[in-house]
Amino acid sequence: MKRKNFLRSLGLGGIALFASPFASIAKDHNNEKRGGCSLIPSETPGPFPLDLSENDFFFRQNISEDLAGTEVIQKLRIIGTENCHPMPNVRVNIWCCDLEGAYSGYGELEGLTYQRGYQITDGNGEVEFRMVFPGWYPGRVVHMHFQVFVSTQYSVVSQYTWPHDMAVQIANESPELYTQGPDPMTPEVDGAFIDGYEHQLATLEIDPATGSYTSFLEVAIDGAGVDGVGYLESQASQVFALGCNSPNPASMETTFPLTLYRDAEVEVEVWSIAGKIIFTENLGTRASGNHNYTLNFSEKGMAQGSYVFQVNIIQNGRKHNDLKRFLVL
Repeated sequence: MKRKNFLRSLGLGGIALFASPFASIAKDHNNEKRGGCSLIPSETPGPFPLDLSENDFFFRQNISEDLAGTEVIQKLRIIGTENCHPMPNVRVNIWCCDLEGAYSGYGELEGLTYQRGYQITDGNGEVEFRMVFPGWYPGRVVHMHFQVFVSTQYSVVSQYTWPHDMAVQIANESPELYTQGPDPMTPEVDGAFIDGYEHQLATLEIDPATGSYTSFLEVAIDGAGVDGVGYLESQASQVFALGCNSPNPASMETTFPLTLYRDAEVEVEVWSIAGKIIFTENLGTRASGNHNYTLNFSEKGMAQGSYVFQVNIIQNGRKHNDLKRFLVL
């Protein structure tokens, strides 16, 4: 299967990448709450977004490539405001500028891809990226852009920043890299955050065990989070349903339940979380009803780590997709 088809199955098919969020997403920075979780405000997707589906390298955890700078391990956790439960198996895009405030893919940096990537949330609604702490440019405090794709009809765009004193510390620690010096702005005077950024402030601290910087942000978006159950597109749900595999995590093998509501051709794929395809398998045409696909890790030469299982259902000339993220112990 071509990677572009895989990307479409993650929430891009039939939607402009930066479509407006649902009206129920907060349009201002008031502390709107549902189910005890505070909705993150929506923000402009600009500047300099790129359609990640057009590049083979964006499904990855390390987005810094060979860019010099201070490494940060960035974690995001996506939850639903209606019940504060995690949202697994949704796509999270992130992108930011480099140390000099420039964005890859534009102007003199056209064709470059650093500081951009996406991941699929795990069972706890979390994704993790390795990145270089960005610089700043006039008019904006140091910040990160991100977008969460719940489905092809619903995506949320926002931004976040970090504690100002920590951003200044990173720049002062490496003046030979952060040649513009420390960020002269604070979030309070940044136009994007001027009316409040309580829910858009990620942590930033040094991990004593590794000496590396780590960052975390919990993002509450409109909708109901679920435990281990992904979202199905409306058309696909009329054709099939992919259940949650069990066991997960697993050490030897795991089984994915599949229900076909109509006779259809079935393909399966497994990808590493770094974006490398492990194998594909065509199971042929299967009759409507309940089916199980058991994945034996040793037979497929799969080492410990995180993977994405994707099923492709071809019915009446149309291909539908769904996926689950799982862990091999």
